[in-house]
Amino acid sequence: MNSNYEQYREHMQQLADINYASALLQWDQEVYMPVNSAAARARQISTLSGLAHEKSTTEKLGSLLTTLEKDHSLNAKEQANIRETMRVYKDQKKYTTAFVVEMSKTVSQCFDAWQEARKKSDFSIYRPRLEKLLELKRKECELLGYNDHPYNALLNQFEPGATVATLDALFNEVSNKLVPFIDEITSAKKPDSGFLFRHYSREKQWPYGLELLKLMHFDFDAGRQDISAHPFTTSFSATDVRVTTRINENDIREMIWGCIHEGGHALYEQGLPDEEYGLPSGEAVSLGIHESQSRLWENNVGRSLPFWKFNYKHLQHLFPENLGNIDVESFYAGINAVEPSLIRTSADELTYHLHVLIRYEIEKLLISGKVQVKELPELWNSQYKKYLRIDVPNDAQGVLQDVHWSHGSFGYFPTYSLGSFYAAQFFRQAKIEIAGLDEMLASGEYKPLLDWLRTNIHVHGKTYRAHELCKKVTGEEINFRYFFEYATAKYGRIYQADTTKIVS
Repeated sequence: MNSNYEQYREHMQQLADINYASALLQWDQEVYMPVNSAAARARQISTLSGLAHEKSTTEKLGSLLTTLEKDHSLNAKEQANIRETMRVYKDQKKYTTAFVVEMSKTVSQCFDAWQEARKKSDFSIYRPRLEKLLELKRKECELLGYNDHPYNALLNQFEPGATVATLDALFNEVSNKLVPFIDEITSAKKPDSGFLFRHYSREKQWPYGLELLKLMHFDFDAGRQDISAHPFTTSFSATDVRVTTRINENDIREMIWGCIHEGGHALYEQGLPDEEYGLPSGEAVSLGIHESQSRLWENNVGRSLPFWKFNYKHLQHLFPENLGNIDVESFYAGINAVEPSLIRTSADELTYHLHVLIRYEIEKLLISGKVQVKELPELWNSQYKKYLRIDVPNDAQGVLQDVHWSHGSFGYFPTYSLGSFYAAQFFRQAKIEIAGLDEMLASGEYKPLLDWLRTNIHVHGKTYRAHELCKKVTGEEINFRYFFEYATAKYGRIYQADTTKIVS
C-alpha cells in the first residue's frame, strides 16, 4: 500500500465531505428552505466554501501531489487522479480565501434576487446583484489567466480544453448546416402538437414522472426527486443523487422530458465508482459529457418512436380526454414538432441550439466588457428576434428564464450543445454494439443501454479527458456530422422533407 497515495485519498475525501455538505445546503436552498432563511444560508455556504478552499490549497496537499507526480509505482488511474488534482490545485492557489468567500456569498444573494425577479418578472431586482457577480467573474478570469479571450478561463472550468476559437468554429457549423435544415423543414406542414397543451393534472403527472425514472433504472434507494423552479440534478455521492422537475398543468412536456433529462444526469452520477469517492476518477469527466448522458436519454431515447411504442398506452390511459384519439405515430410527430419558442428548456431539439448560441454570444460580450448588465434585456430580446424571429413579452420568459448566471456559471451554456453532439455520436455507437437496440427500447428494455453507458462512460470518471473518452468509445473525437445525420434522418421522415440537398 502506497502511504502517500492513501494520505492523498484521505485528504481528498475530507475535502469532498465539505463540498458535498455545502451542496446539500444549496439543494435545500432551491427546494425546501424557508424564505426568511436566505441570509443565514448564504453565510453557512460561504463558511463551508472558505473551508473547502483552504483545504484544497494547503501546502500539505501541494507537497503530496509533487511527491506523487514523481512516483512511477502508481497505476494509470492513480496517475490520472494526481494529474487532474494538480491542475485544479494550481488553479485554486490563484484564489484567496477572501475571494472565494465573497464569491460564494454573492452567488447566494444573486440566486435569491433572481428568484424574486423571476417571480415578479422584473429584471431591475436582479440587476445590481448580477453586476456585482459579473465583476467578480471578470476578476476571476484575471486571477486564473487565459490566452486570447478571458472567456477561455471560464470555459476551462466546465469543459477543460475548450476554447472560444474551437466553439466559434463549431457554432459556425451549426449556423451553416443546422439553420438551413430548420428553415427547410419548418416550411413544410407542422405536425399537430396542440394535444400537449391541454390540461394535465399535477396529481397524475407527478407519479407518471416517477414511473419514467424507475423504467430508466434510476435507483430510488440512492436518490429522490422533488420540485424546484428550475429542474436540476445534484449529487453528494453515487449513493445519494437528487433530481428535481417542475410541473406545468398546461404543458405536459416540461414534466416528462424534465424527468428524463435529469434522470440521464442522475444515472451518470449513480454509475460513477463509489469506491473512488472524492477523487477525480469518481467524478464526471466534463459538463459536455455529463450533458451527453441527459440529452441521450431525453432525445435519442425519450423522443424516439420505439420509446413511446412501449410507454404511450399508459400515458394515454392516464389522460384519455386529451390523448384518447391520438395514435402513437401522431404523438411521436407532435412531441418532435419544430417551432421557435421562448423557453430553452422546453425547446425542440433542433431550435434548442439557437437558444444556446444566443447565450454563448451574450456571455462572451459580458465577460469581455463589451456589454453591460443594464443592456441585457434589450440585447436578449433583439437576439431572440434575430435568431428565432419571436418577440419576448416579459423578463420572466426572457432574460430571467435561466438560473445559471445567478449561480455564476458563465461558460456553462456551450456544454449543452456539446452534450447533444456527443450524445448522437455515443448513441450511434451503442446501436452498432447492441444488436436490436430499437426493439429493446420498444419493449421497455432499457438496462442493456444503461449497462453499455456504465461500462463505456460512467465507470471511468475523469480517468480520461472528454476528447480522449469520445475517441476511446467511438473511435474519433467529437464530430458534428453524427448529430446532423441523426437530425436529418429523423426530422426528414417526420416532415416528409427532401433533405438531400442539405445533407450533401
